[in-house]
Amino acid sequence: MTASSSAVVARLGEDFLAEAFGRRDFRLSRGDAASVAGILTWADVNDVLARHRITPPRLRLSTNGAVIPLDAYSVPEVGKRRTVSHRIHPAALHEQLAKGATLVIDAVDELVPGVQHLAEELESTLRAKVQVNLYASWTAVEGFGTHWDDHDVVVVQIDGSKRWRLYGSTRAAPMHLDMEEPEEPPEEPIADFVLTPGDVLYLPRGWWHAVSASEGERSLHLTCGLSVSTGADLIVWLSEILRKHDIVRADLPRFGTDEEKTETAELLRALLSDELSNPDVIDQFFALRDGRERVRYRPSLPFVDGLPADPELNARLLTTRHRLHHSDDGTTTLTAGDESFTFAAAAHPVLRTLADRQDHRLGDLASESGLSIEQVAALVYELVKGQIVAVEEAR
Repeated sequence: MTASSSAVVARLGEDFLAEAFGRRDFRLSRGDAASVAGILTWADVNDVLARHRITPPRLRLSTNGAVIPLDAYSVPEVGKRRTVSHRIHPAALHEQLAKGATLVIDAVDELVPGVQHLAEELESTLRAKVQVNLYASWTAVEGFGTHWDDHDVVVVQIDGSKRWRLYGSTRAAPMHLDMEEPEEPPEEPIADFVLTPGDVLYLPRGWWHAVSASEGERSLHLTCGLSVSTGADLIVWLSEILRKHDIVRADLPRFGTDEEKTETAELLRALLSDELSNPDVIDQFFALRDGRERVRYRPSLPFVDGLPADPELNARLLTTRHRLHHSDDGTTTLTAGDESFTFAAAAHPVLRTLADRQDHRLGDLASESGLSIEQVAALVYELVKGQIVAVEEAR
């Protein structure tokens, strides 16, 4: 984990989770270039464009809300198997960007290690799934116009400056699949400021905003989209666990009498009300959601059929949200990536150490737990097969 990634999260403030996150108000934290060093560089951007054949919609150029056709800045190449791919044409790309286009690369956290570390730190702290998109621009032309997002965002300014105009929210917590669209924003912004390197902005979903670089000055920033849990998610989960009841699985009485329809609705209401009356229902939902969240998969080559008892091998947990439970029956269970792994109590020290998501030598895990290196290698390989731990040789 890079120090810069941890600093970004810390700078949101000790009271951020309690007073700002999800409270429908924005927060701005000023920083400096040193505070984001190591997350992303222009060299990283160039490497992504040169080494990865990514195409729209993941990679795109946009100006004034319109997407520029791919053939305006790339050239097609036909492979030996007659497959057609597109390669970025640097001169054409430079020309489009100089004329006012904004470069966008979605999910750049899957392509650049420093950005992945930032995403993992945010996921661990905010307990939300994170995708990081990259935005680069060179002119005052707005890439997307005044718009709102259906997810909360944490914006990190990496280089240059970017002007943000915020207009507030015209519908509380709008969703991707919503019953209504937000009303149009006011003509005048309620906040107008410029982000410079190291600045961090938190913006709740539904907030109208317009973004542009200063004329002739480049800008590179990251937008970290947060997938938070809502009341709708809780209700969907309750519908799943309530399927143990016959009345929930039964057909609705489409052709029944009014009395039958009323009785069915009342039975369903009572079941749902009973679940919601549990004071721990929200905590139980979050615990389950943490155990189900995605894993940033990583292979463990060359170890395809087991791990050698090599104390120098490094193991690392791949999940940012997981549950570790030590049971009264003498077992310990790790739940992550929608899978549960149960071991004897002696494995608990190994799992507890791995839970910090850092690299750990198998030899150190054996020394700390009192297990043999062979036992640790076997335990860790079970987690490798479960795709929640990755192992690699010491570098």
